[in-house]
Amino acid sequence: MTKLHAYLNFNGNCEEAFQFYQTVFGRPLLGLHRFGDMPADPNFSVPAAEKDKIMHTALQINEHAMIMGSDCIESFGQKAVFGTANYIMLDTDSPEQARELHNKLVVDAQTIEMELDETFFAELFSSFIDKFGIGWMVHYEGNKKM
Repeated sequence: MTKLHAYLNFNGNCEEAFQFYQTVFGRPLLGLHRFGDMPADPNFSVPAAEKDKIMHTALQINEHAMIMGSDCIESFGQKAVFGTANYIMLDTDSPEQARELHNKLVVDAQTIEMELDETFFAELFSSFIDKFGIGWMVHYEGNKKM
């Protein structure tokens, strides 16, 4: 079985984002590694100002889904660019679960594209960009199976 996990990049606020996602999903981080934790390499150095940034972290949402993340390091030529090209879609088992996840994730959202409501394809659906620039969709299909 192949699993699909979302890997999220941030511009210096990965730790803050994953602290928030821990409260949303009620799960602990699987680990957290900072760029300063990397072994010393004479050919490559991490600037002191970037050593506390997150190199990798992960949060297991359930047995089938995980989100992982890191900060982009500008001195490495990296920069996260946010937009609407990708969304994480949470397909829930109940309307209560959809409402709970939506209400937690939408706090201080940058953009609410669709409020959680009934559509022709789902009993409940919402679409928004969270406060960290990550696109989310919350979906409860219910009796509107395709």
